[in-house]
Parts: sequence; C-alpha cells; structure tokens
Amino acid sequence: MASFSNTDTGSKPADPYTAKNTQEPSLKEKVEDFIKFASNAKFCLLTTKTNDGLLASRAMAVASKENNDVDLIFHTNTESGKTDDIEANSEVNVGFLTSSGEWASVSGTASVVTDRAQVEQHYSPALKAWLGDLGDGKHDGGPQDPRIGLIKVHATTITYALSTKSMIGSAIELVKGVIQGEPPAINKLRYVTQAELQQYRSL
Repeated sequence: MASFSNTDTGSKPADPYTAKNTQEPSLKEKVEDFIKFASNAKFCLLTTKTNDGLLASRAMAVASKENNDVDLIFHTNTESGKTDDIEANSEVNVGFLTSSGEWASVSGTASVVTDRAQVEQHYSPALKAWLGDLGDGKHDGGPQDPRIGLIKVHATTITYALSTKSMIGSAIELVKGVIQGEPPAINKLRYVTQAELQQYRSL
C-alpha cells in the first residue's frame, strides 16, 4: 500500500510528536478514558457521505451509549438528509473537539432506528423544540412522532488525544519544546482497534 512521504529522516522518527505521546495502557483504561471524555464533551460532528460522493458534517449531541458504552446513539429527524446518507452508505465518522484541544475520532458504521420502543427509551422532551408541533395530532414532537428516530453508530476504531497536563502545564512544556527542539509530551495519544472494541463489548 502506497503512503505519502515528502522527506527521509533516516533512523529518526519523522513524526516525533506521535512517537512521544502515543500510549498503550490496558484496554480497560483506554476505553474508559474515551467513554469519560465523550460523555463530558457530549457535542460532536457526525460526518456522512452524500449521494454525490461529498462529505457532510453535522453538529450532534450524544443521546446515549450502548454495548458497554463504546457505541454511540443520537436522536435524529428521520426526514433529514443525514438519514438518506446513512441509508446509502453506512460508513461514518464522529469527531469530538474541546476548547482545550482534546479530541477523539470514531470511525464506524451507522444505522437508523425507528422502532418506537427504542425511541421511547431514549426520548427527550427537548426534541419538541427541534421538531415542533405540526398540529395534526401525529407530528407533535412527542415520543410517538414518526419523525423521531435514532442513529446508532457501531464503532470500528477509536483514536483520541487527551491532555496529561493543565493548560498552564501544557504551555510550559510547549515553550520548553520550542527552546530544546523537542516535541512536548502533553497528551495521551491512543488508538483502539476493531478487535479491542469487540473484546470490550463482550466484557
């Protein structure tokens, strides 16, 4: 498989930041740190592929999680464009980013769920503000409104970077890195594989 390269650094790592910050703790710690981060961040971008092959990202809020909390659940209006995208191509990405620079990327497959029992289980009255009441006794933004569905994202891989230091500590390390010419070790840079996620779901 071909890969892009613009230079040859010999025996030294071409990406020293990644080399210095990548961590490989226990599977339990890796996944639990991601779950905590996603729960605190809550808001994210869901990226789908449109019918014309373009990528589209939409702001979403995590409604719930399942399968030992590694798979994400979102509310959706079933009549929106993102449900069309998922119906045609189930591959998606969910990206989290905080103001402090911490981030997570979840690659996975999505499905649209309209089963009323599941919708009711995760229903929130706040949805009425987004869907409104059409006044026909059916489309009222309530749990039985057929426009309300769920998007479930089954994670394939997860990559994330969480800060190991406070903002002040990170700034100090960054300045030291500039002076010393070495990348700072300020993040927990981690990757959770498909096999690891499957193992964690079965715990």
